[in-house]
Amino acid sequence: MNEILNALVAMESIAKSALSALVAYSTHYGVAKVYDAVCVPDGFWGYVRGLISMGSPVCQAGVQIITHTQVSYSSILMMGITRTLVDMILPGVVLPEPVGK
Repeated sequence: MNEILNALVAMESIAKSALSALVAYSTHYGVAKVYDAVCVPDGFWGYVRGLISMGSPVCQAGVQIITHTQVSYSSILMMGITRTLVDMILPGVVLPEPVGK
């Protein structure tokens, strides 16, 4: 019974981490696309317009969001990788069966 509970707790933790990574990456991707379209459009006129628009508060906020979500996403990935390595080196602790069962 404890093995099942341990597995469920581990799956919940993995699911929450995966969801966190998905939200961080989706936010990063979406804001980067909006920033590209609004603040630094393609072409010569986009280059000229970017000289002015990149300094706007909205575009600066976009850069900050892109930066922070990139850090969050990469941290989640790194924690997942290191957790996997630690689990390979030091397998999880098995909880004893409760007394009287």
